[in-house]
Amino acid sequence: MRIPLPALSTLLATFIVALSATAASMAAEPARPATAGPGVHVLAQRLAMPGLGRERTLRLYLPPSYDTAPARRYPVIYMHDAQNLFDDATSYAGEWGVDETLDDFARTRGFEAIVVGIDHGGEERLHELSPWTNPKYGMAQGERYMAFVVDVVKPFIDAHYRTRPGRASTAIIGSSMGGLISHYALLRYPQVFGKAAIFSPSYWYSSEVYAQTKAHPWPRGTRTYFYIGGREDEESVPDVDRIDRAAGHAGSRAG
Repeated sequence: MRIPLPALSTLLATFIVALSATAASMAAEPARPATAGPGVHVLAQRLAMPGLGRERTLRLYLPPSYDTAPARRYPVIYMHDAQNLFDDATSYAGEWGVDETLDDFARTRGFEAIVVGIDHGGEERLHELSPWTNPKYGMAQGERYMAFVVDVVKPFIDAHYRTRPGRASTAIIGSSMGGLISHYALLRYPQVFGKAAIFSPSYWYSSEVYAQTKAHPWPRGTRTYFYIGGREDEESVPDVDRIDRAAGHAGSRAG
């Protein structure tokens, strides 16, 4: 089954949340009720992150037919900032609604996929999702973070769940810094990820993204979906246009 990434991305884009809420403002807000559906599972086993000295929680969405169709295998979508994906109670300022969206897709389109959400690292989030060092914000840890995703998380998921592990059935999605690291994932691991949705990417963080994109064309068949809002920073849309030119492909883009 092919992942209809543009359609999925269009729906998910409506749930993009602002990632700039401060801890103080969140503390002042009343606790929000949990909204995760029955298909969402917070894995008890935290996975070690080699080279970073940390452990990380995974939040998993299993499609409606997972328990009733034991012979069926599913494409997998990897996503960052898992606290924001499924549950309003753990999100910054409102969840993306990924589980509700995919439940609806299962009912109306017959499309089902496993989603693997990787929790962000709190104070380390910016560094973990940075593929390249920024002189203002510090050293990048994105290379090790993505090695964790590819060498630890993906093998764990493929070993314990009924996945379709090939690149054609493996997607990665993120927004803001998550969009930047998802772009990097296509550059660094083209043999692993065949699809990506990149929302409001933080291309401002490093000009290296343009040089690397031009130097390392994505393999034929790679599907990318960019989403950028016209009311974002005035450089955001030109940055995505510049990436389009550097990539030299006719990817779908909305915004």
